[in-house]
Amino acid sequence: MRRTAMSTNSKNQTKGQAAHQMAGARRRLRIWMGFMIIFLGWAAYTFFSQSSEINAKSQQLEERQASMNAATQSLEQLKYEISRLQDPEYIGQIAMKKYGLYKPGEIPVRVSESSPEND
Repeated sequence: MRRTAMSTNSKNQTKGQAAHQMAGARRRLRIWMGFMIIFLGWAAYTFFSQSSEINAKSQQLEERQASMNAATQSLEQLKYEISRLQDPEYIGQIAMKKYGLYKPGEIPVRVSESSPEND
């Protein structure tokens, strides 16, 4: 009978050890899951904050590129105007249109507005 009591006692001890080991495994699993949740939360926060910052920088880049394109187009137009201003014929046209100046010997032809009754 002693033997059965000892074997029962040893079985209870092994069950207690197994339960203790299971509790330890659960505790480790909970700690690991807690760290994983914290890490994934941090990773998600970082991803979204960087994503919004990238979008803001992309918007600024597009605005600056549009501004640069407008400035480049204006520069090209001014270069074209400078090249035309070096042409004497173009300068003569501007003088006639804006200031009413004509070359010597030229007779200006001015068109006056006629009333619709004369047509």
